[in-house]
Formats: sequence, C-alpha cells, structure tokens
Amino acid sequence: MSRNYSVCMLSWTDARDEASRVRFAVFVEEQGVPVEIELDEWDAVSVHALATDSTGRAVATGRLLPDGHIGRMAVLQEWRGRGVGAAILSALLARAKERGVKRAILNAQTRARGFYALHGFTQHGAEFMEAGIPHVAMERCLDEDD
Repeated sequence: MSRNYSVCMLSWTDARDEASRVRFAVFVEEQGVPVEIELDEWDAVSVHALATDSTGRAVATGRLLPDGHIGRMAVLQEWRGRGVGAAILSALLARAKERGVKRAILNAQTRARGFYALHGFTQHGAEFMEAGIPHVAMERCLDEDD
C-alpha cells in the first residue's frame, strides 16, 4: 500500500486548528471525552506531529511534552490500519531523542496497548481510568541504537 500522507512537526500555534479537529473527532465525538478537558495547558508547550493526506487535510496527530511524555495520539477512524499512527509515533520518538529524552512515557488506552507494545513500549503498573476510559502507563527507553 502506498503511503499517501505526510507527517510534519509543528508548534501548537501552527497545529491548533487541524490537530484540534482530529482530536475532537476521535476523543470527544467518538469516545465521549468531555470537551472541556480535551485541550489543556500542555498543548502550548508541546511539539505536535500532524499527518496530512494528499489534499492537506489532517488525518492524525499526537504531541510530545517537554518531559518526554507522548499523548493525544489520535487517528481518524477511516485512516486506522494504514500505518499513519505508527508514523506519528515514530516522528514523536525521533523528536524526543533529538531533545535528549532517555525514556518516552505515555498513558495508553488499554485497547491501544498492543499497538504501543509493537513499538517497544512496556506496561508499568495497573490499569487506571482517565477521562472515563481505561488506560495503562507505558514507557520505552530511547537508546542510541534506536
């Protein structure tokens, strides 16, 4: 399958409109996350990965906080299973490494645990609820050889 999308890294100022549209579609509309908690103070200090299709429409997003925490990974439903989530994660991990982060961390929805495990993340601790959705804490060491 050809890769008919591209990924770029943006500040929140540049990513806000398109990243918000993707996140609201996935988290608020599809998963029922309360709209008032979807955007937060961490957006402004994070770097955002944004995947766009051949027309320039955003289809996926994720963010990297200054401490190496990856979050707000969202892929529009019709784009799942095409590798775009892996491309977003790869871009975020590469940026974390560039910044000297030694350990990437994230809170994965339990249904996405397998996806992150395929990308080298391991679970730490018990399942917990976040925004009404079961999650697990996961981490991955970022070695020189990655």
